[in-house]
Amino acid sequence: MEHDDSAAESAASEELGKKAGVEVIADFVTRLPNAPGVYRMLDGAGEPLYVGKARSLKKRVANYTRLAGQPNRIARMIQATVSMEFIRTETETEALLLEANLIKRFRPRFNVLLRDDKSFPYILISGDHEAPQIVKHRGARKRKGDYFGPFASAGAVNRTINALQKAFLIRNCTDAVYQSRTRPCLMHQIRRCAAPCTGEVSLADYGELVREARLFLSGKSRTVVKELGQAMQAASDRLDFEQAARYRDRLAALAQIQAHQGINPQTVEEADVFAAHQDGGQTVVEVFFFRTGQNWGNRAYFPRADKSLEAAEVLGAFLAQFYDDKPVPRLVLVSHEIEERELLEEALTSRAGRKVEVRAPVRGEKKALVDHAMTNAREALGRRLAEGSTQVRLLAGLAEAFGLDEPPARIEVYDNSHVMGTNAVGAMVVAGPEGFAKKEYRKFNIRSADLVPGDDYGMMREVMTRRFSRLMREGVPRDATSGDGMPAWPDLVLVDGGLGQLNAVAAALAEIGIDDVPLVGIAKGPDRDAGREKFFIEGRPSFMLPERDPVLYYVQRLRDEAHRFAIGSHRARRSRELVKNPLDEIDGIGPARKRALLAHFGTAKAVSRAGLADLQAVPGISEATARLVYDHFHESAE
Repeated sequence: MEHDDSAAESAASEELGKKAGVEVIADFVTRLPNAPGVYRMLDGAGEPLYVGKARSLKKRVANYTRLAGQPNRIARMIQATVSMEFIRTETETEALLLEANLIKRFRPRFNVLLRDDKSFPYILISGDHEAPQIVKHRGARKRKGDYFGPFASAGAVNRTINALQKAFLIRNCTDAVYQSRTRPCLMHQIRRCAAPCTGEVSLADYGELVREARLFLSGKSRTVVKELGQAMQAASDRLDFEQAARYRDRLAALAQIQAHQGINPQTVEEADVFAAHQDGGQTVVEVFFFRTGQNWGNRAYFPRADKSLEAAEVLGAFLAQFYDDKPVPRLVLVSHEIEERELLEEALTSRAGRKVEVRAPVRGEKKALVDHAMTNAREALGRRLAEGSTQVRLLAGLAEAFGLDEPPARIEVYDNSHVMGTNAVGAMVVAGPEGFAKKEYRKFNIRSADLVPGDDYGMMREVMTRRFSRLMREGVPRDATSGDGMPAWPDLVLVDGGLGQLNAVAAALAEIGIDDVPLVGIAKGPDRDAGREKFFIEGRPSFMLPERDPVLYYVQRLRDEAHRFAIGSHRARRSRELVKNPLDEIDGIGPARKRALLAHFGTAKAVSRAGLADLQAVPGISEATARLVYDHFHESAE
């Protein structure tokens, strides 16, 4: 009977939650305009659940005032909605662009999310030097020169630059190195650079090499190949076989670039090609970049999307976010017809400042390009699913080895790093069903002044206290997730250390009222041998895993990643400390005043030795500021 009462109470609570969500939304609808804009649905903590755009805010939001007939995803979202926010826009196109920007900023859990959003690299041939250089470029285009791209990855850029150096002998050294050379460097010896720095080639002839490289990257590869072929034949005719061999090698380098590019379309000058494929409850979006008729690489994306969404829906949401901060080509080819294709065209045209066309081709070379992207999409998702099944087996084995109720969805691994107790840093790495979640990594600069240098237990106590106190202080629910879908609370905590370290961690968590997070200590084996680690779990005798156990290898990878991250964080902190300026420690001395003092005295040491009158003579330094600086370096000052 008690069980029945509990079930009834649960059902009543759920029904109340449904009404609350619908009633909250219905109340907002009464005050909404019949105009375009963007809306945000918020949970009890004020975090965005969903960001959407609408041609009419009133009509669109009114659709959420009923639960009947809604997909499960939308019903859950409505039930969780406690409040809403709105931004009115002039047009629906403006609303679409704003929606994409807000989704990327807030990462709501009910939206399709573009998870890997790194900027794309370009090739830059500089235009601010007498002998232009060729370099990889990422970020704002502030430097004068010609930019070619985007390329799918840094690897694609590096391979292309390497081949271009073989073909055109353009330098990639910095201007400072160029100015300091007195004899040709190794790049000239291995025939990667014409060495204009030491006059091995005249600036006029070097300029011709640069012109050819620009032509090639601009899509005039046939012209360049024809010119090199004619030059090779002319050198051969005059019996200058050494020069002819150089031209031959350059032609071979160009052929290598084109061979690596795979398909090179004849009728598509500039386009991005997208193909979306679904399998196993996941979606992959494969994108190929074509510029100047050349294939500049491809990349697979795995957006976070609800399993109920069709590939076309995911692709439409993906495209708006993808181009939020990236240059848009004249043509975007897609594998599926997108519901709001014309609106997306308008938005991309507005962003690019020129006509942009979005098409789902049905025949011809453009359809062949999409089919090729789809083939790559299927293969990419197949590889990911295979890797995921392996990861699932490892997590299941981990749960069995450590006595967990179910495979962990979030594993946190902790380690410390310091040198004789100085510049101490704690590190947390996170892993889950999809491998390491690097966006979830955290470092902790050890702050406690009471710690004895080198007190590893004390350092770990501080890290754990800060990490879990914050979760408690912010009231994060146990079932909450981050923007990428990773649980906010760990299902398993691994600590690099033995029984003493484990007890220190357990005590720290107990002090803040946490006793239900599984903890495991990993002690290095005799002579620190990998494979002979000993594991400690509260309430169980210590144990070891079989030497060839895949679970053991997995735990070693987790521990090694934590160690790598801790060491890297420690070295970065130590490097900052080494270059730290004493002026940074003076309250009230900002960057402008620091520059003024250093410009006047040359070094921080000279500033520390300066008299009060000398400090007052510095432009921009008042009498009060001079006194502040003087007192900082002279503790006995009156």
